[in-house]
Amino acid sequence: MAFSSPAPFSPPSGTFRPHPAGRLRAAAPGRVVACSPPPPDVVVTRERGKNAKLIAALEKHNIHSLELPLIKHVEGPDTDRLSDILRDDKFDWIIITSPEAAAVFLQGWKAAGSPKVRVAVVGAGTARVFDEVSQSDDRSLEVAFSPSKAMGKVLASELPKSSENTCKVLYPASAKAGHEIQDGLSERGFDVMRLNTYTTVPVEDVEPLTLNLAISAPVVAVASPSALRAWLKLISKVDNWNNSIACIGETTGSAAKKLGLKSIYYPTTPGLEGWVESILEALRVHGQLKEAPKC
Repeated sequence: MAFSSPAPFSPPSGTFRPHPAGRLRAAAPGRVVACSPPPPDVVVTRERGKNAKLIAALEKHNIHSLELPLIKHVEGPDTDRLSDILRDDKFDWIIITSPEAAAVFLQGWKAAGSPKVRVAVVGAGTARVFDEVSQSDDRSLEVAFSPSKAMGKVLASELPKSSENTCKVLYPASAKAGHEIQDGLSERGFDVMRLNTYTTVPVEDVEPLTLNLAISAPVVAVASPSALRAWLKLISKVDNWNNSIACIGETTGSAAKKLGLKSIYYPTTPGLEGWVESILEALRVHGQLKEAPKC
C-alpha cells in the first residue's frame, strides 16, 4: 500500500513544515489517519513569502521548519519622495543593502521613468533583485559594485570615488537601519542623501498554539535585528527561554550579543548557505541533527 504524506499543520499565523515522510497509524477499521506532526527543529522568521528557499534548503537535511513571520515591511516617511528625487537629481552611486530596499527602490525608479543609475549592493540576494532590470537592453540600471564582504561598514570603506570632486550618493534605507554607512561614507568625503523609504513593524497576532510550537524549537533563525527584537518581545513573558539563535550574518549576530543572548550562531559571510550551516551547527550542539533521508 502507498501512503501519502500527512497534511501540513497550518495555524493562522504560522506554517509548520512536517517531515515529508510522516508516519501513519491505524484508527477504526478501514481508516488510516496521520500521527501528530513532530515538533519543529527550527523556526524561520522572515516576512511572509520570503522563507521558501531556507525551508527547502533545510528540508534537504531532514530539518523540520515552522514558518513564523516576525516582521512585515511598510512604507517609510520618504517613500513618496524617492521618485521625485530620482527624476530631478543625479547621483554617482545608489546604495542598496537589502532585497527589500531593492524592491522599494525599483518601484520608485520605474515611477521616475527609469533614469540611468549606477548601483552598489550588499549581498548576492540583494543583487539578484536587480537581475532582470540590469540585463535589459537599455542598460539604464547598472549594478557596478559590491564589497568584499557583505556588510554595510565594508561597503562604506570600499566604495570607489568617481573623482576627486564630491561624489554624490543616494542611500534609500530602512528607517531602522543604523548610520554606519552614511557616517563612513561622509568621513571619506562622499555627499550622502539618505531616504527612509520603508520600515519594519513586528507581527503581533500570533496564535498561542503557534507560539508554543516556536518556543519548543531548539533553534530560531533570524535575518535582521528587527526580527530578533520582535522575537524577544514575543517571548518576553516566557521564563528561562535559552535555546539558540541562528543569524544570517554578523550584523544580526552582533545585535543578538548586545541584547544579552548567549547561544548565538552566524556565518562569517552572510548568505543562505552559511546561514544553513549555522542552523545545522546549532542543532548539532543541541543533539537534534538527524541524518538526511536516503532516496
